[in-house]
Amino acid sequence: MKRIGLLTRIIIAIVLGILIGSFANEFFIRLFATFNGLFGNFLSFIIPFIIIGFITPGIGTMGRGAGKLLGMSAFFAYFSTVIAGLFAFFVAKGLYPTLLNNQSLKAFTDPSEGLSQPFLTVEMPAPMEVMTALLLSFILGIGLAAIKQDTLLKTMIEFKEIVQLVIEKFIIPLLPIHIFGIFANMTHTGQVAVILSVFIKVFVMIIILHILYLIFQYTVAGSLSKQNPFKMLKTMSPAYFTALGTQSSAATIPVTLKHAKKLKADDNIVDFTVPLFATIHLSGSTITIVSCSLAVLFLQGQVETLSAYFPFILMLGITMVAAPGIPGGAVMAAIGLLESMLGFGPTMVSLMIALYLAQDSFGTATNVTGDGAIASIVNSFNRKKKEPKEN
Repeated sequence: MKRIGLLTRIIIAIVLGILIGSFANEFFIRLFATFNGLFGNFLSFIIPFIIIGFITPGIGTMGRGAGKLLGMSAFFAYFSTVIAGLFAFFVAKGLYPTLLNNQSLKAFTDPSEGLSQPFLTVEMPAPMEVMTALLLSFILGIGLAAIKQDTLLKTMIEFKEIVQLVIEKFIIPLLPIHIFGIFANMTHTGQVAVILSVFIKVFVMIIILHILYLIFQYTVAGSLSKQNPFKMLKTMSPAYFTALGTQSSAATIPVTLKHAKKLKADDNIVDFTVPLFATIHLSGSTITIVSCSLAVLFLQGQVETLSAYFPFILMLGITMVAAPGIPGGAVMAAIGLLESMLGFGPTMVSLMIALYLAQDSFGTATNVTGDGAIASIVNSFNRKKKEPKEN
């Protein structure tokens, strides 16, 4: 199996999951649901360590310019998220009058509720929240860069090596099995398929928007780094397919890190930006939420203007930051905004959750794949800043 590439193993896992899930009995599905529960809980446990292990030494080894790099990275991530939301808004506004002309609003339940449950659950509470780990990483990293002491920095580098070992020897090899179990469960229950059959046009449009936006991101990244954008996209494809199964940007960090380093970016830039972007760069989720919320409003007979949606998009990019560690977390974080800024009622929120969760994996896959492009862009700008000093 080691000779088979990760991407190939992931694709095989997805195909087998769909095929076997269509005829497997409940015991078999619950067996893999048990594995998924244990593995998923371990991923949730290890994510804060991944963030601290990569971001802290990443900032610490950069020196005094670390604070500026952090600001530049956050700016590009947020800017990309907002542009993605505006892109989705204008396309949806133009196409929905045709796509949803004869559709009617129906109430749906949360599609995740029908999934087969594991035989047992072992709680593995994370030592801290994702946001706490992120803030702690910033404080430690910037502090290490400022005090210029090697003792703690060496400790954090060794800690990173331990985390890297866990990723390479445990997480990566088991990911295909985890993805197989998820797709088998989803196929077995058929919950997602029901919603997809009703809103297939909207979902096709969203996936096309995801692809177009990824092409845009990598065109910008490729032009700055003088690389072929489609080759860059191909390099990052294992991260895309991994995210289809994990439905979590944070859980896909190990794969995103591995392949982002093949985009000719500096390793220390990738080690710093990828875990950061997994929590703050959510362009795919923004496209999905904007598109789905506009669809719900359209089916209610409401027409929204840019002046009403632009503040929503700006707040969405901030509110979703705390959500990437949880499958479907982005829409859960957005519920407050949907209710307060767009006037969603309980039925509309229920439909919105169902619509989002039915295709959450595609938005997450776009998020993590785009992380590679933004990391490359940050790397290009960082190199340009250093050139005059080196000359």
